[in-house]
Amino acid sequence: MAQPKGSDPGNDAVIAAVGKSRKLAARIPRLILEARRVASTVIHGLHGRRRAGAGENFWQYRRFVSGEPANNVDWRRSARDDHLYVREREWEASHTIWLWADRSPSMDFTSSLSEWSKLDRALVVSFALANVLVEGGERVGIPDLMRPTASQNIIEKMAQTIIHDTAEHPSLPPSFAPAPFSEVLLLSDFWSPIAEFRRVIGHLAANGARGHVVQVVDPAEETFPYAGRIEFIEPEGLGSITAGRAETWRNDYQRLVVNHRAALRAVCEQFGWSFTVHRTDRGPTELLFAIHARMGSGAEQTSVNSRHAPAQSRGAA
Repeated sequence: MAQPKGSDPGNDAVIAAVGKSRKLAARIPRLILEARRVASTVIHGLHGRRRAGAGENFWQYRRFVSGEPANNVDWRRSARDDHLYVREREWEASHTIWLWADRSPSMDFTSSLSEWSKLDRALVVSFALANVLVEGGERVGIPDLMRPTASQNIIEKMAQTIIHDTAEHPSLPPSFAPAPFSEVLLLSDFWSPIAEFRRVIGHLAANGARGHVVQVVDPAEETFPYAGRIEFIEPEGLGSITAGRAETWRNDYQRLVVNHRAALRAVCEQFGWSFTVHRTDRGPTELLFAIHARMGSGAEQTSVNSRHAPAQSRGAA
């Protein structure tokens, strides 16, 4: 459609993006406070991500195992007991985790059943998890926005980076090639077509990166609590539709949600990635514990990812 005289579509898009960034910036202090509260709770409940390996910091003593080199024995500790002990050090190789929170228009949705929008909850979870991971010695990055870092002010660094990003925000993560053995966390409502979702996950998994997909949904998107004449507006420019008696749509809608979610889960399983559903009317702490527990575990999934990656994705730069 022709634009009114003097109107520049590109400029209008920039103005709209700047306006959204300002609105988000106004909410950021609240999100940072919530993220710090959640991170503190999780850190307090963890015993760390420690594991034996090359490093300088002492971790623990363990019993000497027959067949290993005798020079592994800590003779001073062994002299105090009837057993031989080995002094283990803590593994110190940093791990890279990429965190991506969907900031497309559909994520701004909030129903009366929740006090948090999907976007705000996704950002709180990503900020809090970044804090927990950096405390554990890991490096955190945002695809196309922030290089992996172990900065102690990681939450503020991520927040500032996001606020100043005025580009358009698609519903799926940008195309990038995470290194083997790194991990990727994607937070979105994932209402995109399954074919697009499969293509993106296949590309990210092609080099052997492990991943975790969290579908963030408003409770109304699951329960469909609508009745009477309702106009539903698609927030990403696909128009609107009016239901004369919305309650008659409920069963069909819920069936579509179940089928779509099953397809998302199947794609994740195909590439050895985890899949979780999170509702915004529930607290984020349990979700963080679950994600943290999965990260760094199951290194054998790397071979699964490579084995199932689409041929066209292999060798992606």
